[in-house]
Amino acid sequence: MILRGKAVVGDGTIDDAVVVTKRDRIAWVGAADQYRGDSPLPQPTSSVLLPGLIDLHCHGGGGTEFSSSDAAGARRAVHHHREQGTTGLLGSLVSAREPVLLRQAEVLAGLVESGELLGIHLEGPFISRARCGAQDPDAIVPGDPDLFERVCDAARGTVRSMTLAPETAHFGELLAAMRRRGVMPSLGHTDADAATTSARIADAAGHPLIATHLFNGMPPLHHRAPGAAGACLAAAGRGDIIVELIADGTHLAPETVSMVFDTVDPDQIVLVSDAMVAAGMEDGDYQLGPLDVVVSQGVARLTTVDGSEGAIAASTARLLDVVRSTVLDSGVDLGVAVASASRIPARLLGLEFERGTLMPNQRADIVVTDQQLRPCGVIVDGMPVGEEGVAWNS
Repeated sequence: MILRGKAVVGDGTIDDAVVVTKRDRIAWVGAADQYRGDSPLPQPTSSVLLPGLIDLHCHGGGGTEFSSSDAAGARRAVHHHREQGTTGLLGSLVSAREPVLLRQAEVLAGLVESGELLGIHLEGPFISRARCGAQDPDAIVPGDPDLFERVCDAARGTVRSMTLAPETAHFGELLAAMRRRGVMPSLGHTDADAATTSARIADAAGHPLIATHLFNGMPPLHHRAPGAAGACLAAAGRGDIIVELIADGTHLAPETVSMVFDTVDPDQIVLVSDAMVAAGMEDGDYQLGPLDVVVSQGVARLTTVDGSEGAIAASTARLLDVVRSTVLDSGVDLGVAVASASRIPARLLGLEFERGTLMPNQRADIVVTDQQLRPCGVIVDGMPVGEEGVAWNS
């Protein structure tokens, strides 16, 4: 397969590039005028060629979610995001009672073992009830290392990251257990102050550490009370933590996204979708775990008894939508934004030699978009993705 268009290579771009695939690998990438292959080149196009995107925080989409669906339903969510350019993702589970967590961890483990998911992300249940956002407060419990071990056992070693509040009980024991299990801690859904958060970041020194959707699920940044947001932002500036951004135009103002990219080394930023069941769907009523959600004008909020505006309940965006908003609305350079949704998450997962960039010997996971970064085609493992997100052999 020979593709031609503007290509994102590394953190930069080549205006008229050629990407050649051979079976399931990228064989050659470079400027069209440097191409020396035997096959004729296609005509120049206005297409944009991106590496396959990798989402570290995704709850579902296309009408199904990971926290309650069976394997078939979870697979539909994976396929929906794949059609939209996310060629690898972690399936995120919200806080739930132990039987539900064990059941869903086992369900998603099968999708990891079949190669459809890259792993599982646990968003709770060791988080703050005061900052639970769109999670069930009755399912939130203090830090429990034994419960963590039981969930990891049910997941058959496929848990890759876990969101927990810095102030949760037994934080040190949990951190040690996560290190043994190869699970990345992610600080979030927290009411902790800056000092507590900074101390936990220091405890995790030398190991990968993430801040779950920076600014969301934590106290607002205040000049006399910087809180977890200020501590995480400062740590990202030092290179001690990676910060997630839900740059969908709803969770964060475009100017906030610009500020973070202007303040922090972009290598410390990961774009995520935090997508829920309604991603790619029409407005209406949905579920997020056990909670009722209403989507209006593309914004998901918890349903309230009195009809008032509820808390934002995850996102209806896909990762390519987030990249598009980051570039077009926040003015972030295309190569930098794409790297935050491909190369950097691949590095965090230990997959940097396999995925995340357009370069020879990488997996042939490629997203073709128009100039407005709307998806035109997706290639996974060298094969075009057809209906229902399934790669088919051309």
